[in-house]
Amino acid sequence: MAKNVTRFFCKECGYESIKWVGRCPGCGEWNTFTEEKVTMGSGKRKTIFPVQEAVSLADVEQRKTERLTTGIPEFDRVLGGGLVAGSLILLGGDPGIGKSTLLLQVAGNLAQSGSKVLYLSGEESLSQLRLRSLRLHINEPNVYVLNDPDLEHLENTLDKIQPELIMIDSIQTVFLSSVDGAQGSVTQLKECTARLMSLAKSSGRIFFIVGHVTKEGALAGPRMLEHMVDVVAYFEGERNYHYRILRGIKNRFGSTDEIGVFEMSAQGLLQVAEPAVVFLQQREEHAQIAGSAVAVSFEGTRPLLIEVQALVASTGSSYARRMAMGIDQNRLALIIAVLEKKCGFHLAHNDVYVKITGGVFLRDPSVDLGVAAAILSSHQDRPWPPKMAFVGELALSGEARPVPFMASRIKEARKLGFSALVLAHGLGRHEKEQAQGIKIIEVRDIYDLYQLFLS
Repeated sequence: MAKNVTRFFCKECGYESIKWVGRCPGCGEWNTFTEEKVTMGSGKRKTIFPVQEAVSLADVEQRKTERLTTGIPEFDRVLGGGLVAGSLILLGGDPGIGKSTLLLQVAGNLAQSGSKVLYLSGEESLSQLRLRSLRLHINEPNVYVLNDPDLEHLENTLDKIQPELIMIDSIQTVFLSSVDGAQGSVTQLKECTARLMSLAKSSGRIFFIVGHVTKEGALAGPRMLEHMVDVVAYFEGERNYHYRILRGIKNRFGSTDEIGVFEMSAQGLLQVAEPAVVFLQQREEHAQIAGSAVAVSFEGTRPLLIEVQALVASTGSSYARRMAMGIDQNRLALIIAVLEKKCGFHLAHNDVYVKITGGVFLRDPSVDLGVAAAILSSHQDRPWPPKMAFVGELALSGEARPVPFMASRIKEARKLGFSALVLAHGLGRHEKEQAQGIKIIEVRDIYDLYQLFLS
């Protein structure tokens, strides 16, 4: 006989406990447990998966993965080449950054090609969706909209319409009436995602789910949602900037950490085919200003040249401030410590601010040399040559270490008109062949970079 009991769940990782605890034993976070009522029973859990027997891996039929294009090449790049049948894709991002706009544009493109799309919205009314579609010039009869957040009714709608692609906006607003718990609770999130995953795998349809993010920038809800889905993509970028970065975090059908660059406009999200050109457009006007350097990052499968700005100023308080926008705060602290130890700088009495232009967050360690070059320039109040770029990782010893994909980085820098490239010592023969027409300056450590700056 089923009965209702109280359980406590961690909002970060989904860890279950019979009592409230301050620190989660699963993920180590503090004050993340919420109280929910769950139904305990002896009955078997319902599933729509058919019963199958175990087979040998060698006997499994090999099928070619066919992909469905979204009509947006930048989005296809992040997805690994397009949409795969039977996949569940999680799209996360801050409110208003463009998640719903992108999905509605994809729905319009697929509908034009003859596919049926079902857009289930738990946040907006049908009239609001209509207004947005008119603004985006989407008026396709193959796009169906639904405003019913109860997923128990979704299967009947799928049988009636037979769509190839279903979009759920958002997973925090839908629920299963057969499951206890409020919308957005840990139990509902897990059960709703599991139901959608079952529907995707059994029917071969493609499902998109939109996920809210917390103030720390992580997806709201238990961490296990990212493990359940096939693809996880995050929207990055500041709302005050026109540019948006769509970054692939997980992809079972392609490479991870791939990025797509978009520009928000009145017509929706426009893809940016040459992001390096866009991010360097405004630099031409102030290339001779101290505190600026160009780093050559590598995001996904393509190089990205982007400006790094630094400001070193005398501190007005008892302790120096360290602020970073676009790179990890700990990486900035590491680079400052290396400059103090190896170059004799006294930055303990200086505030240091570093910013990556365009609202982009760079995870590639090859930008270390560019960040150090920008801090050097601001500290000495002297600019670097305008057509010089930097690439290399800094070790704790101050050594400049080589990074992969140097041939592609050099080729991109040469294409964008840079005349000099400062990089770590040890360039290979193949990379040197790509360096024709651009001056290569090799440095062994951070002190060599300092000497180059003084020369």
